[in-house]
Amino acid sequence: MSNSVEQLPHQLREDCIRGIAGSQKKLYYNFYGFAMGICLRYARDRDEAVQILNDGFYKVLTRLDRYDPSKPFLPWLSRIMTNTAIDHYRAELKHPITSDVAELEIQGKENDIQSKLNYDDLIKLVQTLPPGYRTVFNLFAIDGYTHEEIAEQLGISVGTSKSNLFKARQKLRAMLEANDNKTEINTTEINSGQSTALIFNEQFEPKQDRQIFQAGA
Repeated sequence: MSNSVEQLPHQLREDCIRGIAGSQKKLYYNFYGFAMGICLRYARDRDEAVQILNDGFYKVLTRLDRYDPSKPFLPWLSRIMTNTAIDHYRAELKHPITSDVAELEIQGKENDIQSKLNYDDLIKLVQTLPPGYRTVFNLFAIDGYTHEEIAEQLGISVGTSKSNLFKARQKLRAMLEANDNKTEINTTEINSGQSTALIFNEQFEPKQDRQIFQAGA
């Protein structure tokens, strides 16, 4: 993403709030790639990602008056998209995935699945995980949430969060081993706690499933 769209121009924010023609679509197109990168990580496929994306942008466009323009825009946008994905998870999954090992402590080296895949490969594998595993893995391993924060966000115990992360890593390792037998995968380290959604910037062409803009905006 170029520097020109990393921040939300003050005039564009004001135009969106006032409903000036074309302003909301301009914001949507400018930040589509960044937001879609986040949504894809939490979704099982692109169709679900688009649903999360459109719901998230609707919230963005209707809450711009709450955004403090003196602060960076991307973290604010990222938080809304992540929270929208969590809301989607809550709505779709009535019974969170649990484990008999409720108080499992995650141990071992951190140079596991994340450091063995490039980002695109990781996303493809993460999308195949069950919703509970996928959500916890994203929140902890990529977005930097603690297990305590995840437990509060998803309404599960800290032990369940740790267990789901452990199971997610197990499944990803198994899939990685299977893929290693088929094709060579590039190795790029992905740092825990640091969002890497920017890698997706401007790779995707915006495509709407439903109307998310106000009339004329």
